[in-house]
Amino acid sequence: MKLLKHARWSRVAATTLAAVLFGAALSACAPLVVGGAMASAFVATDRRTSGAQLEDQGIELRASNRLRDQIGQRGNVNVTSYNRRVLLTGEVATEQDKALVESTVAGVENVRSVVNELGVLGVSSLTQRSSDTLVTGRVKAAMIDARDLSASSVKVVTARGTVYLMGLLTQREADRATEITRNTQGVQRVVRVLEILSEEELARLLPKPSENEKAAPAK
Repeated sequence: MKLLKHARWSRVAATTLAAVLFGAALSACAPLVVGGAMASAFVATDRRTSGAQLEDQGIELRASNRLRDQIGQRGNVNVTSYNRRVLLTGEVATEQDKALVESTVAGVENVRSVVNELGVLGVSSLTQRSSDTLVTGRVKAAMIDARDLSASSVKVVTARGTVYLMGLLTQREADRATEITRNTQGVQRVVRVLEILSEEELARLLPKPSENEKAAPAK
């Protein structure tokens, strides 16, 4: 039992440490940041098609370039695209800038919809961003530790203590992911930016067993 607890804690610690190191790397970047689909340790089990993953990467890059020209140093805008649905988090100086960011991103090729969660306030401090990164790491670690949820199917974004969940999930998975997130230290609020699938739709997305796997005798 002690060994099992130690193993679970090691996974949590490793995931959290990775998130902190990633956050430290981001702190050296300009205020306008691209986040999301650009890198994932779970790409092999992503429920999006390979085409959708590439489109999400392109959306984030194109949106970033356009916003850099439109907003410049007036805000800290994070763009996360999942299955061509874009989440905007961060801060801008005015309501006009908030509307400008949304219209700019909505005009990017392949974008289906935009969820604008930008705050009209001063740019968040390095301390706040580091705290958000730590919260994201804790949530991901808790999901990895759960035996009844595919952690690689949930994209986690944290901004000013609010955790946004993105992904292609069934209702059961969405409820379970929300429960795990709400019970994670440091989470102030949970917002679901999810696409809900039926169990039948999920079954069609999952990889089919190979002929060798079908023919393998039961042990």
